[in-house]
Order: sequence, then C-alpha cells, then structure tokens
Amino acid sequence: MKSMLVSAAVLAVLAVVAARPQQQTPRPVAILSQDAVVNADGSFHSRFETEDGVRRQEVGQLRQLGGKDVAEVVQGQVQYSDREGNQFDLRFTADENGYHPEGSHLPQSPPIPAEIQRSIEYNLSHPEEDESQKYTS
Repeated sequence: MKSMLVSAAVLAVLAVVAARPQQQTPRPVAILSQDAVVNADGSFHSRFETEDGVRRQEVGQLRQLGGKDVAEVVQGQVQYSDREGNQFDLRFTADENGYHPEGSHLPQSPPIPAEIQRSIEYNLSHPEEDESQKYTS
C-alpha cells in the first residue's frame, strides 16, 4: 500500500514536469555589422545590425547650455521585431530635457477636447483678464 502511494506520487510529479512547457535557453545572436566612433570633442556615432533583424544607430554631441553647463544630445533609431513578427521602429532623442521616444507602437495622449482647446486659446488671447482677476477678492 505504502509503495503504491509513493509510486502514484512519483508518477504525478513526473506528469506535472512533463506537462510544463520547456524553457529554451536563448541562443547567442551574431552581430552582422558594427561601427562606433567617439571623438575628442565628445561627439560620437554608433550603429550595429544583428542576424535576428535588430538595427540600431545613434549620433551624439555636446551642447553648451550656458556658463560651464553642458548637455549631451543623442538622436537615434532602433528597428526590431517581436516573436510574432510585428515590426517596430523606435526613434528617440535624449537631451537636457530627458528621453523622448517616438513610435507608432507607443501609447499616444488623447487629443485635447475642442471645448478645452477653445478655452486655452481664449485665455492666451486675453491675458489682461487674468491679470485683473488676480488681485480682486
């Protein structure tokens, strides 16, 4: 009886292990081409392409902000596809104001409703009304 229970438990564990999807170890992806240059003035460019279709390129340079403040400005593009074969094209800029990605696959802000847009335009074209309201109470 005891050996039957142990056998049943072992068979149950083996069935669960066999039913699990096998995780595959990702194979290395070859780099088909690669180029990178860093210049003494802080500017650079780089690009690469892999055998699985990933392509990336970017250029950067330093921007003088005033005084001793300097920012690095980088512009680039990445193209890749997911496991289902969907193609993605991501363009980006990174500068003193942050990272700014663009791509049709990224979420977009909804448009400003027409009523709100009219209100914004009215307020911008009538700044004197805002000033007079500021000090009355």
